[in-house]
Amino acid sequence: MSLGEAQEKVDVREGIVHSGIPAEELARLSDDIIAALKTVYDPEIPADIFELGLIYKIDIEDDRMVKIDMTLTAPGCPVAGEMPGWVENAVGAVEGVSGVEVTMTFDPPWTPDRMSEEAQVALGWY
Repeated sequence: MSLGEAQEKVDVREGIVHSGIPAEELARLSDDIIAALKTVYDPEIPADIFELGLIYKIDIEDDRMVKIDMTLTAPGCPVAGEMPGWVENAVGAVEGVSGVEVTMTFDPPWTPDRMSEEAQVALGWY
C-alpha cells in the first residue's frame, strides 16, 4: 500500500461503542439519567424502576437522544399504558437530553432476580 492510499481503520475491540459526546459529559448524562429513572416508582411496589431491574437498556446517541428499553413486572400491570410516559417525562427533564424514546418489551420476561440488593431490602426479600 502506498502512502497515498487511504487506510481503513479497524477497531479490534469489537463491541465497544464510541461516542461523539465528550467522556465527562457522557458520564454526567448517564448519572443524571439514572437519577431521573430512580424517581419513577411502580405504584404497587415500594422501589424505583431502576432498582427493580425494569430498565433493560439505555442508549445515549450522539445527538443526545436517549433510547430506553424497559419492561414491567407483569404484562398486565395496571400502569402499563402510563409508565413509558412517566419515564419519558423524568428523563426528558435531564439537562442536555434532546429527546426520549421508550420501548416496552417483555423479552426476556422480568424476574425478581433482576432486582438490586437495595430493592430486595426495600421489599423485605433479603
